[in-house]
Amino acid sequence: MKSTQPRLTRRDFCFTSALAALVPAAMAGKAMAQTQAQAVEARPITGGPKHHFFGYYEKCPWDASGRLHLALEVPFIDRQPRADDAAIVGLIDTAEGNRFQPLDETLAWCWQQGTMLRWMPGAEDRLITYNKREGEDFYSVVRDVRSGQVRRLPRPLYAVSPDGKYALTLNFSRLARTRPGYGYEGGRDPWAADKRPAEDGIFRVDLATGDARLILSLDRAAGLRPKDSMKDAEHWFNHIQINTDGSRFAVLHRWRPPGARSWETRTLTAGPDGSDAFILADDGYWSHYDWLDRERILAHAAAGSIRAYHLFTDRTDRAEAIGAGVLTTDGHCSFPPDRRWVLTDTYPDKERKRTLILWRWPGGPRVDIGRFFAPPALDGPTRCDLHPRWSRDGKKVSIDSAHEGMRQIYVLDVEKIVAG
Repeated sequence: MKSTQPRLTRRDFCFTSALAALVPAAMAGKAMAQTQAQAVEARPITGGPKHHFFGYYEKCPWDASGRLHLALEVPFIDRQPRADDAAIVGLIDTAEGNRFQPLDETLAWCWQQGTMLRWMPGAEDRLITYNKREGEDFYSVVRDVRSGQVRRLPRPLYAVSPDGKYALTLNFSRLARTRPGYGYEGGRDPWAADKRPAEDGIFRVDLATGDARLILSLDRAAGLRPKDSMKDAEHWFNHIQINTDGSRFAVLHRWRPPGARSWETRTLTAGPDGSDAFILADDGYWSHYDWLDRERILAHAAAGSIRAYHLFTDRTDRAEAIGAGVLTTDGHCSFPPDRRWVLTDTYPDKERKRTLILWRWPGGPRVDIGRFFAPPALDGPTRCDLHPRWSRDGKKVSIDSAHEGMRQIYVLDVEKIVAG
């Protein structure tokens, strides 16, 4: 199929120097004073003729040295991947002219989260992991990028613990059906006809042995303080993230009532064995989030009737509004290793520009470091969100963007800003 790329130039990407262009007129006083624009060059580390991207925002794409950056390479960007569309898994060597080194190919990938490509904790200098598919079965591999040695694990991975000892995962076939753009095509779902299966849900994978076991089923989740809207609804999990010391995880529990156009969401937390499950938020809306520490989560979510950034405390009903008047829209938020800043972005504004934001934690200021054009041809599941990601030293930011007409990876040096 011929790819129809939007015709854009560098002029479609711009930094702003006018504060009024970034801050709504309704903001005034303190909020205005806490928002500033500071242009940072977005340097491409990939280029055509093929497209490149990394995926989601909660994983670091750089190796321990900061030299190698993980990436996927694909020949198209204007449609959903089909079961026979392969993505090339590779490394970008930033010390050798950003040379792309192909390592493998995978049939288990999507536009929003890639193939869950990441460096393995404790071995960020040599080991990576990513998901694959053989026939109708998904699995994952751990690859030594130096020796080429590969070890196969029987299940695909979603989230990996900070110590690299275990991973959590879910049903990517179910996710592909319920939330296009986040799951993988071509797989087999034994529980497709079951709306809340007791045998499907979140699995824990021992990364040393590959042994996997179900720790939180969809049926069990649906039975926790059930709502009327759950009756005859199809349930699924998405967005698993493990806390900073591996002692708890969070996950979005979603369901779509029969005949409804949209789904409902609540957020659960639990121990790494699925015990002590807790309903952290149950007001219908929860989007992107990141763990601040072992107990607190920053999320763009609803607390009561307020949709905003909130700081939630696990196993309590505490939800503190954060960044009022400054962080005003949903974005892919994350903390650097020292937890001194928040990195986030926005969805396209009226000019179809996405703003890339740094916010000094926990009280400002907000620094807008770039605005990036979002091509109208890339929307819905095929959209190219910035998905901003920190480097391991917290001095650089990596993004995926299509502002120049191709989906490529860019790096911004923010050392001078975050040093303040």
